[in-house]
This record gives sequence, C-alpha cells and structure tokens, in this order.
Amino acid sequence: MPDALVAFGGNLGDVRDTLDRAVAAFCDGKDVRLLARSSDYRTPPWGLADQPPFVNLAIVVDTSLTPWALLSHAQAVERALGRERGKERRWGPRPVDIDLIAYDDLALDTPELVLPHPRLLERAFVLVPLAEITPERVIAGVKIRDALAQVDAKGIERLPPRR
Repeated sequence: MPDALVAFGGNLGDVRDTLDRAVAAFCDGKDVRLLARSSDYRTPPWGLADQPPFVNLAIVVDTSLTPWALLSHAQAVERALGRERGKERRWGPRPVDIDLIAYDDLALDTPELVLPHPRLLERAFVLVPLAEITPERVIAGVKIRDALAQVDAKGIERLPPRR
C-alpha cells in the first residue's frame, strides 16, 4: 500500500479536540491506516499575522486510496468539522485544515493537486511535526530534518500530551 504524509492544523474553537476528531475521521482503519502521529505544536500564524496561533500536527498513513480520492476524503473530513473553504480568507482562520504533503514518491502537478506539497520546504509548521515522526524521509530530494534546518522555527512550541 502507498504511504502518505498529511498535515493537520487549525486555529478556531477547541482546536486540539477538533484535530483529534479530524485524525480519527481521516484514519478510518480501512482505506487509511495511521502509522505515526506527531505531537501537537502551537505555531505562529502564517500568511496573515492578525489571527490566533495555530495548532499543527502531522501523520504518516498507509492508504488504498488514490491521491485524488485521499484529497477528496480529507476535504470531506474538513467539511464535516465545520470548514467552509469558499467563505474564508486565504491563509486565514479556520477550524481545521488538512493538507496532503506527499504520497509515496509521486510527483504530480494538476489543477486539483500538486505533490509533494509545493510550499512544504518553506513551512516550519509542517516540517517540525514531520521531523518528529519521519526525519529521514526524502521529499523533493531533501531529507525532512535537513529542510527543517534551513527554515526559521522560532515561536513553534511542542504542546504537552492531552489527558
């Protein structure tokens, strides 16, 4: 089965609860099986600074879904948890955001989906959680831990486990 790296984040409502529910809904155990989950991280907003901090995490999954079906599944989980993409500002506040980061070693560039994620190597809020669970994974010719060493991770704080 192919594996995929997936990033989760949000900054509205009880974010950690929403992210727990998002991971549980996304990883159904049938088509998408959870292999690893990072800690939760509080991260500064990216893109639009005037908004609450985000909570971000990353997972590694095995999946029987195609990349497009996995994307559709992610967007269905977002909608079920209150995200309305058509009504929000780009990089603005949201209850949940699920991004496909990589799918095996597939390179894909379509209007619907670009893999690996085109801004992955710029985003410490994705690289920090990924480096916790899969630091040696190579994406776009770069190990995740090496990509993380090249970005500013200031302000990113690992959160304690939830009880």
